[in-house]
Amino acid sequence: MEKEEASLQGIHERWMRQALEEADKAEQLNEVPIGAIIVKDQQIIGRGYNVRETQHQATGHAEIQAIEDANRHQQAWRLEGATMYVTLEPCPMCAGALINSRIQTVVYGASDLKAGCAGTLMNLLQDDRFNHQVEVISGVLAEECGDKLSYFFRKLRQRKGKNIDRAE
Repeated sequence: MEKEEASLQGIHERWMRQALEEADKAEQLNEVPIGAIIVKDQQIIGRGYNVRETQHQATGHAEIQAIEDANRHQQAWRLEGATMYVTLEPCPMCAGALINSRIQTVVYGASDLKAGCAGTLMNLLQDDRFNHQVEVISGVLAEECGDKLSYFFRKLRQRKGKNIDRAE
């Protein structure tokens, strides 16, 4: 059993690294580095990264982008049997989209203390009052995912601090 769990953990880490690559794309655009992929039958069917600032869209979250990409790929709105890997715990909007798209499983890296709705603030994904529940696996490459976000915000604060100094 331990060998099986270790193997499954390795698979989750492999896919999470793909989500981290999507997060890198967001960071290159000076977006908050959050990335997501959707996997079905051991193939990536959707990819997304945060584009809220560059596209001026409140819904420009990595999860939404990945769901829309997977919908186009599958030519269907239902993503039954698919797993999303996302670097940050889904917010309420994204949790709703995951439920509505019928994603089977969400695997996330870092917990979101301010907006996490996969177990941190609440667990919308597994609320039995909805017509669909999503399996949740948390903490996969959590430190790496969290460090990426921390580094981004630290750099952002430093840049803002330098801009403030110049204005004086």
